[in-house]
Amino acid sequence: MKLISEMTHGEAAGVRFVLMDIDDTLTREGKLLASSYAALWKLKEAGIKVIPVTGRPAGWCDLIAREWPACGVVGENGALAFWEEPQDGKLPTLKAEYHPAAIKNDHPVLARIKERAFKEFPELRVAKDQFARLFDLALDFAEEDPVLPLSAAERIRGIALEEGAMAKVSSIHVNIWMGKYDKLSMAEHFLSHRFGWKSGAGDREVVFVGDSPNDEPMFARFPLACAVANVRRYGGLIKQLPAFAASKECGDGFAEIAETILAKR
Repeated sequence: MKLISEMTHGEAAGVRFVLMDIDDTLTREGKLLASSYAALWKLKEAGIKVIPVTGRPAGWCDLIAREWPACGVVGENGALAFWEEPQDGKLPTLKAEYHPAAIKNDHPVLARIKERAFKEFPELRVAKDQFARLFDLALDFAEEDPVLPLSAAERIRGIALEEGAMAKVSSIHVNIWMGKYDKLSMAEHFLSHRFGWKSGAGDREVVFVGDSPNDEPMFARFPLACAVANVRRYGGLIKQLPAFAASKECGDGFAEIAETILAKR
């Protein structure tokens, strides 16, 4: 990874979209920072389309699409996308699209995975935002105390894969779902169908910013992908690192990336 300060003027000038994870990319210790939220507004005001791509639930995505300076949001690790549709002379309407492979989270396999995971890790718990989820099961290993080690999160992911589910480890949750999709597949679909983005020719128009193993498909896909500095906590768990990294962690690192892009445009 190169420092974000090494991004060239030409690379920054071609950016049309900034996509980003939320937890520990825009936030620190669960709080959205003033620096990162202000950076979202600065990007929007510069004409760059801002799109969070997160493992957080549908209920959060409703709020983000309505209240953040975002052109849309991809949630539940790619199960859905929400955005506001402008209307002439009227208030915008919230629109939603669901991945065709998404399966509701009352699936018996998810119940079996939860049972196995809780048996091996009694201190594990269902994420507090589970009530707002439509498609995935989020198991909390680090959002609240007690914090379990990353090795526990990786083992829980292994259980899910053994049972035939999909699973990703974020900085706080293990997200588990049925259906073959991820953040990347829905993000590409949303960019293409909503904004006419072209895969291949438009790859360098996209900057994705993330921090953790569940962001790896996005890091691998986009040649100008970035990470905040806390990505280094995950060592060998991320095989495909992004091209650039901030010198700062969490939301301050995101602000550093955004400000560098804007300064070099």
